[in-house]
Amino acid sequence: MSSSVLPYPLFDADNHLYETEDSLTSYLPKEYAGAVQYVQVNGRTKIAIRGNISEYIPNPTFEVVARPGAMEEYFKVGNPDGKSRREIFGDPMRSVPAFREPGPRLELLDELGVDRTLMFPTLASLVEERMRDDPELIHVVVHSLNRWLDEVWSFNYKNRIFTTPVISLPIVDKAIEELEWCLERGARAILVRPAPVPGFRGPRSFALPEFDPFWKIVEENGVLVAMHSSDSGYARYTSEWEGGQNEMLPFKPNAFRTVGEWRPVQDAVASWVCHGALFRFPQLKVAVIENGSSWMAPLLDQLTDVYKKMPQEFPGDPVEEIRNRIHVSPFYEEGVSGLIDLIGVDRVLFGSDYPHPEGLAQPTTFAAMLGSLPEVDQAKIMGGNLARLMAV
Repeated sequence: MSSSVLPYPLFDADNHLYETEDSLTSYLPKEYAGAVQYVQVNGRTKIAIRGNISEYIPNPTFEVVARPGAMEEYFKVGNPDGKSRREIFGDPMRSVPAFREPGPRLELLDELGVDRTLMFPTLASLVEERMRDDPELIHVVVHSLNRWLDEVWSFNYKNRIFTTPVISLPIVDKAIEELEWCLERGARAILVRPAPVPGFRGPRSFALPEFDPFWKIVEENGVLVAMHSSDSGYARYTSEWEGGQNEMLPFKPNAFRTVGEWRPVQDAVASWVCHGALFRFPQLKVAVIENGSSWMAPLLDQLTDVYKKMPQEFPGDPVEEIRNRIHVSPFYEEGVSGLIDLIGVDRVLFGSDYPHPEGLAQPTTFAAMLGSLPEVDQAKIMGGNLARLMAV
């Protein structure tokens, strides 16, 4: 692997690790031992949550994975030949130590020309939705995962790899307890699902005053809130139109679900202002990762109209609040000029999604589309903005 030499440091907002089979189970209390299992189905290993087999991730062991950037061409030019996902992915590869451990990953980052990165878990994205009717179980499994992340990766590896612990909010006191546990171990950013929070009395927005004690601690500690693409539960709604499978299957998309695939993040960002948390916590730092940016312009247009008609519903202008507070990592194929026009260059983040097939095989490729920008703005997008948010 080789990387182009850039005149500024790179801080990648979107890298991923691949969990091992014990990541969700090694620290589970005995009474929850059967909550997460790996089972054999027709000779293939699958993950079962409380006895229900999930196809969300076809190979949850990650022993064999798609190659980094396997879908680059698909996202750049589309799929005129109507190839299947398997054809688009091409030949898979066996996981290498750099996908599993921080030491080898640091060596790989050097080869790729990346100085620092946020590191997100992969398997974690299926947890909350499949346990949504059992808030206590969510907290137990999330803590087990975070203990594994801290033990294997740490939350700050040599001030270069910042692994993001998962924080789920169903029971506020437990969420605060988890947050403080992570902060004690050096966490500088947390992963919060862009979705309604499950609860004993049903789901509700994370931006309601009920969660203010949690956000107060986040704000006081300068922690970055990363809302990364996940299973936000919207398959429950699309399945009502289709009368079929209500599990999100990211590797088996269909046309109808793809039409509304950014609705979860659009709703999540709208909730920050409509339910007021962004106004109540003016120093809170929020980044939207691996959700692209195509949803931003329609959302701001809608909120402009709502604010014109219902200004009494907001403490201030919701559009300006989003423009000044929400940081976004656009997809490479989208470019950045439109997003800069909407929210300014200081809130645009470079993210490669490495080593996922949907991302870039060579993270520095992202800089190639920034050539028309002044170098100072390129430096902000490729690392400076995130360094400021993370105070590194």
